[in-house]
This record gives sequence, structure tokens and C-alpha cells, in this order.
Amino acid sequence: MIFSNRAEAGRQLARHFRSYADRDDVIVLGAPRGGIPVAFEVATALRVPLDVFVLRKLGVPGHEELAFGAIASGGIRILDRNTLGALGLTGLDIERVTRKEQRELERRERAYRGARPPLDLNGLTIILVDDGIATGSSMRAAIRALRQMKPAILVVAIPVAPLATCDRLRPEVDELVCLETPEPFYGVGQFYDDFSQVSDEEVKRLLEKASRQLSEQRSAQVWRGTADHSLEHEHSKFRG
Repeated sequence: MIFSNRAEAGRQLARHFRSYADRDDVIVLGAPRGGIPVAFEVATALRVPLDVFVLRKLGVPGHEELAFGAIASGGIRILDRNTLGALGLTGLDIERVTRKEQRELERRERAYRGARPPLDLNGLTIILVDDGIATGSSMRAAIRALRQMKPAILVVAIPVAPLATCDRLRPEVDELVCLETPEPFYGVGQFYDDFSQVSDEEVKRLLEKASRQLSEQRSAQVWRGTADHSLEHEHSKFRG
């Protein structure tokens, strides 16, 4: 299956999480940057908060699309020993790439979070969303970092990934939802008509829009609840 874009993929994912809608203990986390448009649709459909969880792939020098590991918020680093062994990267290579990506991770955290407080995920149900995964090293780093924050339930939601990657990740989370597991799998982008790069500005715009929408929805719910209570009170007086 080919998704037209990330928004369509997010709307399809959201259908699998209807039981999570309108719950105070649920939060959707998007992996920047491509995961945020997908996560925005999920959070909007469920009427729950959206936030960002920053992770960075560690790419092989000269072939950055090939990951040998990943880092995530909280000082977590995951290394793919099989890839490292096959490529013969030195410890100096690994540290050089890690330092570079750590700087970018910190920059993105400052840019995306703005004035929002640090994530407090203790006791919450987390739905972690990305636009797709290949080797799973970045997602594994994110899972390990999020586990340190003591969530009650950790769910991974992705539109597309290799079946073998899903099988490796599934024991590490409470639930994993993947819409498509096609073979052969060469890269996430092959399963989207529009896989254009997502900018920092788009990430910030969607985070702000999600926050504004949720605030408006919850204000409307409070208003309806107050109006219903007042109406019931008037009916009670009439019946009396």
C-alpha cells in the first residue's frame, strides 16, 4: 500500500486507537520531524495532547541514511553491533557522529519545546508515533528512554515497517500497531506519494495547532456540561 502523505497515514492509524479517545491519561508523542504530521492526526482524532520526543539517528559517515545506532532524550544511545561489525567503524568514528547528533538533538529540543515544560510521563499511556521505521534502532532508543520516565503503558504506532523490525520491537512495548509490513523494504519513503521533508517551522506549527485545538475542545466540553446541568436544574424545578 502507498500512503498519499503523512496526514493520510495518521488518519488511518487513528482508527486503531478509538478506545484511547478523550482519556486524561493518554498522550501522543511524535518523533520529529516526519513523525509529527502523523502524530498530529492521531492526537486530533483522539482529542488528547500532542507533544514531541526528540531522537536522532546515528548515520554511517558518507552514507548517513544507513544507521548504526541512535540517540534519544535522556542521554540514551543504542548501537547496532551487527552493522558496526560489518562496516568496521572505529570508536573515534562513533564518538564523532554521536557528538554531532547530540548537538542537533539539543537544538531541536530547544526549538520545538519552546516554553513548554519538560515531559512528565509518569503513570501515563504513551502512544509514540513515527512515519515509519526501517532498522528500528532509533525507535529502540526512544523506547528505552521513555521507559525511564515510568509510563503506565507504552504503545508504538507506525504506518509502515519491515515485519522483522516489528517482531524485534514488539516485546519491548505494551502494544505495537503497524498498518503495513511490505516486502521487499528499501526505505520508508517508497511507501509515500509525498514524502517531502518536514521543516522545523511545520513541526512547531502543528504542535501549537494541536494545543490550541485541544484547549478549544475541552472548553467546549466544559461549556456543554455546564449548560446540560443548568437545563437539568430547570427541568427539576418545573417537575417540582
